[in-house]
Amino acid sequence: MRSDYDVIVVGAGHAGCEAACAAARLGSCTLLITIDMNKIAQMSCNPAVGGIAKGQIVREIDALGGQMGIVTDRSSIQFRMLNRSKGPAMWSPRSQCDRQQFILHWRETLENTDNLYMWQDSVNALVIDGGVVTGVKTALGLTFNARAVILTAGTFLNGLMHVGPVKTPGGRVSEPAATGITEQLVAHGIKVGRMKTGTPPRLDERTIDFSQCIIQEGEHDFHHFSYLPQVASQLPQRPCWIVHTNEQVHEILRQGLPQSPLFNGQITSIGPRYCPSIETKIVTFADKTSHQLFIEPEGATTHEMYLNGFSSSLPWQVQIEALKQIPALRDVHAFRPGYAIEYDFFDPTQLYHTLESRVIKNLYLAGQVNGTTGYEEAAGQGLIAGINAHQRITGGEPFTLARDEAYIGVLIDDLVTCGVDEPYRMFTSRAEHRILLRQDDADMRLTEKSYRLGLATRERYDLMTAKREQMERLTAFCRDYTVKPAVINPMLEGRGLSPLTQGQRLHDLLLRPQLSMTVLAESLPELQQRIADLDADRRDEIVEAAEIAVKYRGYIERETAIAERVSRLDNVTLKGKFDYSQIRQLSTEARQKLQAIDPETVGQASRIPGVSPSDINILLVLLGR
Repeated sequence: MRSDYDVIVVGAGHAGCEAACAAARLGSCTLLITIDMNKIAQMSCNPAVGGIAKGQIVREIDALGGQMGIVTDRSSIQFRMLNRSKGPAMWSPRSQCDRQQFILHWRETLENTDNLYMWQDSVNALVIDGGVVTGVKTALGLTFNARAVILTAGTFLNGLMHVGPVKTPGGRVSEPAATGITEQLVAHGIKVGRMKTGTPPRLDERTIDFSQCIIQEGEHDFHHFSYLPQVASQLPQRPCWIVHTNEQVHEILRQGLPQSPLFNGQITSIGPRYCPSIETKIVTFADKTSHQLFIEPEGATTHEMYLNGFSSSLPWQVQIEALKQIPALRDVHAFRPGYAIEYDFFDPTQLYHTLESRVIKNLYLAGQVNGTTGYEEAAGQGLIAGINAHQRITGGEPFTLARDEAYIGVLIDDLVTCGVDEPYRMFTSRAEHRILLRQDDADMRLTEKSYRLGLATRERYDLMTAKREQMERLTAFCRDYTVKPAVINPMLEGRGLSPLTQGQRLHDLLLRPQLSMTVLAESLPELQQRIADLDADRRDEIVEAAEIAVKYRGYIERETAIAERVSRLDNVTLKGKFDYSQIRQLSTEARQKLQAIDPETVGQASRIPGVSPSDINILLVLLGR
């Protein structure tokens, strides 16, 4: 067994798996160390991938040549496109997955990746020499050497679980915490904090009265996560269910608040604002008499159900008693209660945009150790960290994504520039250029970048270029083809729409929100033929992309122009040019923030909270701009 590697990845969660795959596929000899090889990429909370803005991240991971989208598609038991009632910038794919199949598909992927090795053990120390990480030490007494180390320990660093007054060290239920690393990194000058998250109880579906629930079926159209063909799930598809809490539930929860670690001082760390516990909900929204809950299957064949929306750290007796006040759950049996978990994270403003530590050279951090929450945010960071660890040790150029290029770029820039004061979760509202970051065009934005890097395969690149060519041919036809009133008016009038008084370009007709290419093709044989000529396996995907390009062309062009103007500031280098503490023209807060973060560019400086436009103008004047 070898002891020397190019890259070592600590932790095989969603960040670690993507990091290890990326580094290995780029050519680095990579070792992935995990506490339990049977729980690789474990979905510790909800067995679902995607959702609002998170689904866009997974599409970006897939477009870059990552694996999360492929694994999700293969283990999916329900797929839905969220936010369909809004514009395409808000459409967000989401998939309920079979928890065990997700693990099995990830393990199969890792075991069949060239240059990638695994070792089951716990890392309790990094080897650091002269401010440079050179390896790791494990609980079994082994030392592995590496030219770069990626730390993706998730919630395991000094993890502590809470169920009422009961406190249990661990990173997940029945799994030990990781100790030693935090204390070592703090001694080297890395800032640490504590965060908390939680998970709800798991229920036995045989004890649920589904006649008292609202069914929520999945969708069965062409949408999925991966751009690669033929990775669809072969598993039975299952519905989810909706129930609601009531005043009886809330009263029992209120009576239990003195025993809640969140309210009696037992937990003092920062929790997620946008995914609160049920006890936090009834306190924060005291006027609400009901909260919506989702009963979601954990797999295709298991009876275990996940109760989305009922995260809790209350004593298990209180949780069960409260649940039994919901009509559908009056006879419910729980497999296990919900619990809260506290864990260590490191200040992400001490990272470069490559996710390399500013304090310890060749050390990369990705996932919840950077203060984020969510599988998707973790996986996106892991992919970028894996790429850059390889680039670092082979002398390649750093690989980063701008805010107008990817949600992953927004995520990392927010972390590095602004830091976190609560677990960071991605939302579409965080992306100022979200019309450019749609889920439908992630391959157009990112696959060529990754192909040039050597991560995305030729197959991906060829699929993307073929899609782009066919889409452009279809949109060009729409611009050039004139629709005659006599041909289209019967259909328009039949739908209660204004008829044409003269010929109109198909492109302009498509701008009507009530019309689509599919609808128009029923009356226009020429358009029908153009659609029929498209690649049969990707026809619907290409038509949707072309239609969005036509309908939203004005918005896209305007946002592109704005992004280009903003990006000019990201081309003006700042790093190393000033001692900000001596620039008295800057506000006191700006001096402090700029000195602490030392931004790479004026653009990054402009996004630091507390740095005003007038402060930026002063910097531009000092730079001779």
